Amino acid sequence: MGIDALDGRLLELLAEEPRIGVLEASRRLGVARGTAQARLDRLRAGGVIRGFGPDVDPAALGYPVTAFATLEIKQGQGAQVRAHLGAVPEVLELHTTTGEGDMLCRLVARSNADLQRVIDLVVGYQGIVRASTAIVMENPVPLRIIPLVRQAASDRA
Repeated sequence: MGIDALDGRLLELLAEEPRIGVLEASRRLGVARGTAQARLDRLRAGGVIRGFGPDVDPAALGYPVTAFATLEIKQGQGAQVRAHLGAVPEVLELHTTTGEGDMLCRLVARSNADLQRVIDLVVGYQGIVRASTAIVMENPVPLRIIPLVRQAASDRA
């Protein structure tokens, strides 16, 4: 689904002020309330907007250590491994990949020592053959979407 400049401006406004109402958004964007609501509905239905939940910082919850683990899995065990990893609260993301490993997951832990516990929990499943883990030192470019929104909106201009 493509977006245009108005969609881009709406997305930027929602990113800056996630609790803004549709009426106030329409006022700031200079469009009718119905237009803002229709755009919002279309962006949600199209999967561009996935949710309006709070952006929670794992470090503030007591999980300041982040790591990425590349996992090699036994052939034919993908669904079971996904289910196993989905049950581990410290697994924040899971991606299937090409290349060296089969899956890449982002993990968090309370400390470096606790990271060992999380890794043991992750690799303790019989469908996982091997794991290679890298600890994150800093995150100079945190997850960001707005530059991509701007690019996508300008592509349609």
